[in-house]
Amino acid sequence: MACKPEVLKTVPLFALLDDDELTVLGGQVELKSFAPRERIYKAGEPAPQAYVLISGRVRVSTIDEDQQEVVVDEPAERDFFGFASMLEQTPHQTNAHALEESVCLEISRDDIRILLERKPHAGMDLLTTLGRHLHAAHNLVRTRATRNPNEVIEEKTTVGERVADSVARFGGSWMFIILFAVLLIVYTATNVALDKKAWDPYPFILLNLFLSMLAAVQAPVIMMSQNRQDAKDRLRGELDFEVNRRAESEIQGLARKLALLDDKVDDLGSLIRTSKQ
Repeated sequence: MACKPEVLKTVPLFALLDDDELTVLGGQVELKSFAPRERIYKAGEPAPQAYVLISGRVRVSTIDEDQQEVVVDEPAERDFFGFASMLEQTPHQTNAHALEESVCLEISRDDIRILLERKPHAGMDLLTTLGRHLHAAHNLVRTRATRNPNEVIEEKTTVGERVADSVARFGGSWMFIILFAVLLIVYTATNVALDKKAWDPYPFILLNLFLSMLAAVQAPVIMMSQNRQDAKDRLRGELDFEVNRRAESEIQGLARKLALLDDKVDDLGSLIRTSKQ
């Protein structure tokens, strides 16, 4: 079905065209209607046309390595989809389905060429469209990338935090306890054996001073390490939440598909019962 110039005028890409050019372009492009859940195009199919959503809702998705459906885009009205494959003349990399009754404008590479010949400035709108799709792809990669909490923590760790972790790790080990006990025994035994010649006779006031200084320094260092451990736990919790939310979304998607299959089975059963009657 040919497209009226009034409809083309509402598409930002064609807003710069005059009435005569809109009339010519309207005779070249086509309006196509899609029923709910109808496939518009499939990944791997040739891409001679791109589409502009005029009304309704469309979902553009792909299948990842885990055979899970990943939603790439849900274009708003007057937005393009399937555009890059059409320009490159390569097979579609995604699937597009109508979520509800939708009307789309079908545009070919020749239509775009004629448009750019007549209105070169429309190329900026094309680049804007491609840039929006590129940003959507980048956001998809960021949200789906599985991050290792330990790697994220190590990237943000400063030298002081590494030192605090090392001090806390050593101070909480049996090696530290044994060495410290041996040092105390040797120190006190030596001073007791020297008697009046001892540099720190009983009650070992100098040793108490050293121990107090050590405790004063060690306590805040250990607290720094504990604060970092709390930050690690928070980060792990956030990443776990992202994974759980993604898993919940995939489970909901499976539930929707099962519900659709159930509806189809019911419709098929009704059709069979009707045909038997």
